[in-house]
Amino acid sequence: MNFLNKLERKFGRYAISNLTMYLIICYAVGYVLEFVNSDILSYLTLNPYAIVHGQIWRLVTWIIIPPYGFDLFTLITLYFYYSIGRSLESVWGTFRYNVFLLSGMLFTIVAAFLLFVFYAFVQPELAVQIVGENASFFNGASSTALGVWFELLSNLFSTYNICMSLFLAYAITFPEMRVLLMMFIPIKVKVLGVIYAVLMVYNCISYWGTPLFLPQVVAVVSALLNVIIFFVMTRRGFRSPKQIKRQREYKREIKKVVGITKHKCAICGRTEVDSPELTFRFCSKCEGNYEYCEEHLNTHKHVTSL
Repeated sequence: MNFLNKLERKFGRYAISNLTMYLIICYAVGYVLEFVNSDILSYLTLNPYAIVHGQIWRLVTWIIIPPYGFDLFTLITLYFYYSIGRSLESVWGTFRYNVFLLSGMLFTIVAAFLLFVFYAFVQPELAVQIVGENASFFNGASSTALGVWFELLSNLFSTYNICMSLFLAYAITFPEMRVLLMMFIPIKVKVLGVIYAVLMVYNCISYWGTPLFLPQVVAVVSALLNVIIFFVMTRRGFRSPKQIKRQREYKREIKKVVGITKHKCAICGRTEVDSPELTFRFCSKCEGNYEYCEEHLNTHKHVTSL
């Protein structure tokens, strides 16, 4: 947390406000490109094999690949993600919300390259075997088995899992919030969070025994690392909605008692309201609750019963 606080003090002014909106705008660009020519998107995915062969733009352009087909449900889903993104930003602060989203993207890129290293250097024959056994299924543009294999895997490394991590973060931060499932069934967010988590685990298990099992697990885990880091290692740094509510109520109560003094010098009558620079102390030698300012604490005549 100290490291994150230092980063915020140093780079907080560079944080991008309303980052969720920019992500949705990227999706909009992706939908337009898909409508114009869907083949264009295949040159924008996160494909480490293509990146190391000169297509460096893929390190950024994979963000605009939309995670769903475009329909009314897509619009509702994107609006939902926009609203939860704004809620998280208001609770965490702009800088930490930026770190959450951008770290999820960074972990996804790193995971894609780790998987590339595994297939290219640790198990180079594995991609050849997979592509060879499924030659009728693959028709990629790459001339090598590794290139063909990563053309398929690039579809796994998208912002879809990052959106899932965003919702899980929302479910942890606002567990008692209710949303309308299917537009009319009220359900608590924490219940939906559990359902989402179970579905993500099921999606991984469903690939058990297939070549896609390892890539699917790596893609999901990499997108969820930011959730683990933020809520296990740095959870003390965040204020929950309940904490924010208590702090606001406390500030309101403080405003109500503005002007009511708690300290008053028994000699000069000054208080902490009209002289906030003074320090007030009780005298241990006086009988009764007599309080004095720092100027009269050692010069006053002690009050005794004798």
